[in-house]
Amino acid sequence: MLTLASKRLLGQVTPRSALILPRFYHENVIDHFNNPRNVGSFDKSDPTVGTGLVGAPACGDVMKLQIKVDEKTGEIVDARFKTFGCGSAIASSSVATEWVKGKHMEEVLSIKNTEIAKHLSLPPVKLHCSMLAEDAIKAAVKDYQTKRAKANGSSDV
Repeated sequence: MLTLASKRLLGQVTPRSALILPRFYHENVIDHFNNPRNVGSFDKSDPTVGTGLVGAPACGDVMKLQIKVDEKTGEIVDARFKTFGCGSAIASSSVATEWVKGKHMEEVLSIKNTEIAKHLSLPPVKLHCSMLAEDAIKAAVKDYQTKRAKANGSSDV
């Protein structure tokens, strides 16, 4: 069975057959893929920024998610992402950045990949994309907490 890219290369894909593709993805995935929220990055040396960089060796997806924290309140005031991966990985990143904004770090640690997957209606074969988003959130929080501890002269995280 030829992949879509191979068929395109060989000229076997008509414009009509290419239009069928979006049906494989839920409308939430298509929305977040076509209109991703919060794409970009912050200066990772900023002490108010936590950076999570995670990857899935099985498929090659790489996700960087950053949070910007109000140091007085502990609230995440902004979030950004850059993802190299499939539509489901990009959509998962976009959803994650939307969900963390306005929350405290303890709250965002309770965001589970299953919630992201359910929101996007990801099939089982794409669950690893939502897992990357959960892992990226946790890694960003840990990075921020590590920076805070170093700034305060503590080694506890």
